[in-house]
Parts: sequence; structure tokens; C-alpha cells
Amino acid sequence: MSNLIVSVSPHLTHKDSTRTIMRDVLIALIPAVIASIVIFGWRALLLTIVCVGTAVFWEWAFQKICKRKTTIGDLSAAVTGLILAMNLPVGLPLWQAAFGTLVAIVVVKQLFGGIGYNFANPAITARVVMLIAFAGTMTTWAAPNFCFGADAVSAATPLAVLKEGGSYSLLNLFIGTVGGSMGETSALALLIGFVYLLCRKVISWHTPVAFIGTVFVLALVKGGFMFGLAEILAGGVFLGAIFMATDYVTTPQTPWGRVIFGIGCGLITCLIRFFGNYPEGVSFSILLMNILTPYISNWTAKKPLGGVEA
Repeated sequence: MSNLIVSVSPHLTHKDSTRTIMRDVLIALIPAVIASIVIFGWRALLLTIVCVGTAVFWEWAFQKICKRKTTIGDLSAAVTGLILAMNLPVGLPLWQAAFGTLVAIVVVKQLFGGIGYNFANPAITARVVMLIAFAGTMTTWAAPNFCFGADAVSAATPLAVLKEGGSYSLLNLFIGTVGGSMGETSALALLIGFVYLLCRKVISWHTPVAFIGTVFVLALVKGGFMFGLAEILAGGVFLGAIFMATDYVTTPQTPWGRVIFGIGCGLITCLIRFFGNYPEGVSFSILLMNILTPYISNWTAKKPLGGVEA
């Protein structure tokens, strides 16, 4: 008789691994990377390479120093670096970008035990820290440069213009030919990535739709239909809703939990945009909701058949 292997549940396996999921996220971000290079010039590619490269290096170096198993092969560090890059202005000094990936990988991720143990999204937390530490360079936006154009000049973001009562072409906002962080300007590129992730079943629709829908409805109430469209197309709503509010570790895993998470992110985003000093609130909203994730998961968890409350 063969030996029996006894282990605790669950006894489930799946063809997807961390590496394949992270690979799909990297692929989904390629349209946004291409758009950033076309819109802001080749420095966008340089900043992206620095962010991804330093993120992978920090993870490798920290694990070597701590004599842990090296996990850079799962591509999670590369994803963190790329998402952070998409949240940065193209003119940011390269050393500040490297500092941001250090915060994301070492402080937020590795010091808490590595992937699966971080309490908040590493890229978002790093961006918030950078906004506080480097307020000047993190809020200096470049006008569209189109690869081989003249040197970029400082420009106001659409959100800043909308906050002051101005308006923007919805077509320009959709395509991305406006100022802002490298990966947030082109809603078209981000939607392509969203469709890819849905088709690959890497993410579900619940959080992105609830997030974007909440922002649209609240903006619709405040300023009308066109203002609502402008608010979801401008800034980091699409980038945050699709690529950061869907993180497996720091967001709820139940369908209703994801909906509540998305609604909460949209509500906080609008509160900051409409009544706060910052024109943008996506990163702050996701970070705050990350803290509430354990409670949301508990509230929306299914009760076992015949189970009783503890």
C-alpha cells in the first residue's frame, strides 16, 4: 500500500502561478508604456527602465543580505516598478525614482515578509511618500512631447484645470495628449490593458467598474454629464482602478467586497478632488481602503452551511 500524504485544506491547484499572473499584468501595461513614450518622448522609456531595474535590484539585494530565497523570478518586483513608473511625471530625477522603488520594495513589501504579506499596495505607498518628500518634482508636469519634439515644458494637468472651472477636450483626454503622470493620461491604452486582463481572467470587473462608476456618478451630480466624463478620463482613475485597486494581496477577494472597495475608493477620490487641496485623490483613496480591506473581507465573507457566528 502506498503511503498517504495528510495535509490541511484547501486541496486545490491551479494552472496560474504568481509568475504567469505578473507576466499578464506586465503585458497589459505595454500599451500604457508605448503611449507614454509617444506622448512624452524617450525619457519616459528611460524612467520606466530605471524604475523596473531598481525595483528588481532592491528585491534581489535585500533577499541576498537577509539570506532569503531570491524571488525576482516571480516578476512581482518588475510589476511594482512598472506601476510606480506609470504614476510618475516624466521629468522626475532618476535618483528620486530609485528612492521610490526602494520604499516600495524594501519598506512596504520585504520588511513585512515579502509578496502576500504587505498591508498596502507597494507602488501606491511609494508614490504617496514621494509626493510628501519631493512635492516640487512630483507635481511638475510635462506637456506632450511626441517622441522627437522640443524639450518638454511645465504644464497644468487636466484635473487642475477642471478644479479651477476650466474644460478639456474629451477626445484629448481619451487619447492621452495632455499633461500628467506618464501612464495615466491615455484612457485608451489603459482600457486595452483592462480588456486583456479580463480576457485572461487575471482580474474581475467588480472593483474597476465600481470605482470608475462612483467617480462618474458623483461628478455627474456635481457638474453634469460632460464633467462626469472628464473626471473619469482625467488623472489616475483608470490607472488606479484597473492596475492598483485590483491587487490580490491588499484588496478584498469576495465579489461584494470588491464592489464595496471600489465604491469607497471612488468616494474618497471625489472628496479629495472636490473639497481638498490636492486636485487628485486616487492614490490616497486606494491606500486608505487598503487599510480597511481585512474588515471588508470579514463583512462580506460567506458563512459555511450550518455554521454559526463565533
